[in-house]
This record gives sequence, structure tokens and C-alpha cells, in this order.
Amino acid sequence: MTFLELSAFTLVATLLVISPGPNGILIAKTVPTSGKAAGFANIAGFFAAFYLHGALSILGISIILVQSAQAFFIVKLLGAAYLCFIGLKALWEAWKGVVAPRQVTPAKRQRTLMRAAVEGFLTNALNPKVSMFYLAAFPQFIPPTAQGVQWAFLLVAIHSLVNIVWFSGLVVLLSSLKGLGSRAWVQRALKAVKGTVFVAFGLKLATLRP
Repeated sequence: MTFLELSAFTLVATLLVISPGPNGILIAKTVPTSGKAAGFANIAGFFAAFYLHGALSILGISIILVQSAQAFFIVKLLGAAYLCFIGLKALWEAWKGVVAPRQVTPAKRQRTLMRAAVEGFLTNALNPKVSMFYLAAFPQFIPPTAQGVQWAFLLVAIHSLVNIVWFSGLVVLLSSLKGLGSRAWVQRALKAVKGTVFVAFGLKLATLRP
């Protein structure tokens, strides 16, 4: 059961990471003008921000569970609604053929490694979708008999590692990956898979008992 839960979370986290978003846009802006090192500095900033979101989400869930089962029920439904919203939006975009812009304008000037890391951190830290994802995912992917805090940080670590692997590949192979990712059929297929998986987990969360 533990392996299945970790595998399911890894799948969901991977679909979230590889979907077009602010992190990918920042990498695409940074690498052409500032080089690979600055791109990896962006990723280091992403990594740090994931743990900030994770810590805040764990604290929030802990307080809610201590306060009342009713509060947990409300958060559970909100999390389920959020996952279903992401999934249905992705399915709609796949059906309509909505794709991300083919071109991302590079940065106008070169970045220092410190500045690139700070930009990566702020891009991720100021994205509320990360905390919302954790609040939705923690209740259903942490086994009832497990140590909640340790498992929550394990999930954050998995999400962070998926982020590092994907964006490191994007930094190293930016030109070829960019060309592939901009193809309409690739984006539509990705959105269809993402939509199906997120709706399924949203419905699962809606029926979860604390």
C-alpha cells in the first residue's frame, strides 16, 4: 500500500511539474541569455520554495486537524474541488486544442547566479497553487497509521526531486525540448492525461474519511 501511495503521488506530482507554468517560463527566459548555470540556480530557488510551501501546508493541516473534524471536512472538499478544477480545465483545453505560447521572450539582460536563485525562489514561493496542491494531496496520500509530518516532508521531497529532474533536463536540452513541447498534439495529450488523473484523485479525496 505504501508503494502504491508513493507511486500515485509521484505520478500526480510529475504531471503537475511538466505542465506549462511559471517555473518553465522562467527557465526559458533565463537560459538563452544567462546560460545553464543560471538555469540551475533557478532550480535551486524552486527547490527551497517547495519546502517553504510544504512547511506552511503541514502547519495548516495540523492546526485544522486539532481544531475539529468539521474543519478537516471543509478543507477536504476544497482540496477535492481544486483537484477536479485543475483536471476539468486541462480536459477542456485538450478538447478545445488550447496550447501554450510557442515563443517565450528571453530575459533582456544576463543574471548573476544569486539573482537567478532568488528569482526561482520568488517565482515558486509566490505561486499559491503549490500550497493548494499540498493541502489537497497530504490528506489522501499519507497513510492513516503513518507519522504525518515525516510523510508530508517525504512527499515534498518527491515533488522537489521530480522538479529537479525535469527542469535540469529542460536546461540541458532546452532547444530540442522546447520544439517538442510546443507541438499542439503533445500539449493536448499531456493535458488529457493530466485532466483525467487529477479528476480521479479529486473524486478520491472527496470520499476520503479523516
